[in-house]
Formats: sequence, structure tokens, C-alpha cells
Amino acid sequence: MVDITRYLIPTLITVGYILLIVLPLVVAVAYLTYAERKVIAAMQLRRGPNVVGWFGLLQPIADGLKMLHKEIILPTNANPLLFIVAPILTFSLSLVAWAVIPFDKGWVLTNLNVGVLYLFAISSLGVYGIIVAGWASNSRYS
Repeated sequence: MVDITRYLIPTLITVGYILLIVLPLVVAVAYLTYAERKVIAAMQLRRGPNVVGWFGLLQPIADGLKMLHKEIILPTNANPLLFIVAPILTFSLSLVAWAVIPFDKGWVLTNLNVGVLYLFAISSLGVYGIIVAGWASNSRYS
């Protein structure tokens, strides 16, 4: 019989490394967006986001929940499968590109000898998601 811990523990360690890299980046982007909104509000002599939580510090969470509840609108002549898969493709390729970025000595998800070539190749593939989204919309303007 196959010992499941032989495969489970390295997989969980890899998932843990991924979460240690991705979650702080997502939180940093969310709060940098919050800070940008506060600075823009100060330049326009407004108060900015301050309703949710203490001084508006829960605003990125409220924005994320709002984004998750948005309705998916499909154009009438669009190919629904490609129209939905194209942004997922672009986003997933941008996340996969982070696999070869070293954060510290020994803190790299995948240690490739051709890491720079991999980064350029994955970065150039993200354009295809945008092209497929325009093609799937079946619009003469995209």
C-alpha cells in the first residue's frame, strides 16, 4: 500500500511556501490601493474611504467581497467559455511567473537554471489571454 504521507507532506510544504509568498503580496497590494485612495482623497480635499472599520482599514476586505459578488456580464455574441477563461489564463500566468523570483537565499519556489528565460517566456504568454478575450467577445471593436 502507498504511504500517503510520503506525497502529502512535500505537497503541503510546497503549498505553504506558495501561501507565504502570495498572501503577503495580495495584502500589500490591497493596502497600497487603500493608501492610494486616501492620498487621492486628501489631494481632492475629501475624507476618502473611512466607513468600514477603524479609519477605513477594512476597506480592502469590503472591496474584495464586493468584487466577488459582481455579476458576470457576457456580450450577446460572445463565446462564453473563452470569454470567461481568458482573464483566468492571464491572471494565472502572471502568478506562475513568480515561481522563479528569489526572495532570499534559499527562498525561491523553483530553482531553475533558465529562470530568466522562463520569466520572459511566461510573461510573453500573458498577452494571449488578452487576445483570446478580445476574440471571444466577437465584437468588431476589439
